[in-house]
Amino acid sequence: MGRDNDSYQQAFILVGFSDRPRLEIILFAFILVFYILALLGNTAIILLSIVDTRLHTPMYFFLGNLSFLDLCFTTSIVPQLLWNLWGPEKTITYHGCVAQLYIYMVLGSTECVLLAAMSYDRYVAVCRPLHYTVVMHPHLCLKLVAVAWCCGFLNSFVMCPQTMQLSRCGRRRVDHFLCEMPALIAMSCEDTMLVEAFAFALGVALLLLPLSLILFSYGVIAATVLRIKSAAGRKKALSTCSSHLTVVSLFYGTIIYMYLQPANSYSQDQGKFLTLFYTIGAPSANPLIYTLRNKDVKGAMKKLVGGRKGLGKPE
Repeated sequence: MGRDNDSYQQAFILVGFSDRPRLEIILFAFILVFYILALLGNTAIILLSIVDTRLHTPMYFFLGNLSFLDLCFTTSIVPQLLWNLWGPEKTITYHGCVAQLYIYMVLGSTECVLLAAMSYDRYVAVCRPLHYTVVMHPHLCLKLVAVAWCCGFLNSFVMCPQTMQLSRCGRRRVDHFLCEMPALIAMSCEDTMLVEAFAFALGVALLLLPLSLILFSYGVIAATVLRIKSAAGRKKALSTCSSHLTVVSLFYGTIIYMYLQPANSYSQDQGKFLTLFYTIGAPSANPLIYTLRNKDVKGAMKKLVGGRKGLGKPE
């Protein structure tokens, strides 16, 4: 980080949506509502997975970790975004930008791997139901979550320094509402081919590899479901996977478009709205997706809200 030392003493300007001032007012209200929903929904799932012993299963252990990730993900971005949308100040300090980029990449990369671990859990539940408790023992679940976090930190510690030490020739305007890697690379005034190559290679490892494992798991699950003769059995098997498959589609569909393309073909307007979707929209929707068709979570929530006694005891 010896280059461009003068820029390190200055704040970055997050352009965001400042070219559309009327849209900023609408976005402020929209984002605030969805942020509150994300806070309430994900906090509720974490709380329920802790206090209700019926939810002390591998599926809810992973779901609790996903909710924690989503909670941190949105909180690392939304307060700064709301502040910038509310007033004329659009700045973020250099160190604040670095911290946001590190946290953002750690959590995003961790979620990619965690979703793959959750698909393996669903594979065991559907394809090896009699061995589920033996295979998905607590020690293995902890290992899978630890691997996900290690991958997240590794990606962040490799890519963030390379991104931040690019020379920007005094440029301070980030054409985004957060310090995101593609936008920071795009504003560099030097050759970024090597950094883009590293980003693409790690993107393949952390996006396409987990996605391949997810697709393989669901391919085997689909083959198993088709062999089930009972319609009720097929419906039950599909219901255990539908929520996770929906979350995977929402998350991977947007993030692959964002990170597996060259920086010179990066569309700022598309990037902003897609980032808005997977950093705020998806974390707000995930608790709803997992609870709308989940009787266990809905039952636990009713007991928690109603303050009934005997929480955690099977009915």
